Amino acid sequence: MPETENKPVALVTGSTSGIGLAVARRLVREGYRVVIHSRSSVSAGLEIAKELGSANYLQADLAQQKDRTRLVREAVSLWGRLDVLVNNAGISGIIPHSDLKAATSEIWHELYEVNVVAAFHLISEAEASLRAAASLGSSGNVVNISSHAGVRPKGASIPYAATKAALNHMTRLLAVSLAPDIRVNAVAPGLVDTPLTADWTVAQDLWRTRSPMRRPATPDDIAQAVAMLVESSYLTGEILLSDGGLNLT
Repeated sequence: MPETENKPVALVTGSTSGIGLAVARRLVREGYRVVIHSRSSVSAGLEIAKELGSANYLQADLAQQKDRTRLVREAVSLWGRLDVLVNNAGISGIIPHSDLKAATSEIWHELYEVNVVAAFHLISEAEASLRAAASLGSSGNVVNISSHAGVRPKGASIPYAATKAALNHMTRLLAVSLAPDIRVNAVAPGLVDTPLTADWTVAQDLWRTRSPMRRPATPDDIAQAVAMLVESSYLTGEILLSDGGLNLT
């Protein structure tokens, strides 16, 4: 049964590590109840939900349409509402931009399915609940986690960068089509300092020498940007480039 406590609820996909985990922690601090999600890290997800307190964990493979539908429906059923959807889950893979043959059709399809199509269908499935948030004293919010690679010709691979560019344009399209009930924005991080990027020496050197902030982002930096977009009552259709100013150089 849904709790009577009138806290808003956020679903954060891919939230057992990195940016997603930082976003989940930040939203709990901001007074949200949070649904933690992952594709495979079930034990970690359960532990994180227990640690955060105002949280629950749900598993789903976002490459599968039935799992997308189930994830949103189960998230709504936990507390009887859904106010915020953060589409953080995504996949990548390093392919040199000059190696066109390595970017196979299978890779293109796999990345688009998770990075773009899944995000769209999660928003579609959540639409009614996000619209209803206004009647519960909140506002419907979507924040998509994009990438610097969707804005500038960079990134782990051409297919990856293209999916993030598509996600950015989809963000703008949905900001128009879902207005005024639901605001849709995106955060586009540059390099984020995580264990995954610790040995990306070329990128690390680039951010430390050429970005005005002289460092990569931390997951908490990106979580702060997400929280700002969630709490805003007016911003929509924005792609917030959070790259420490590297795009200026």
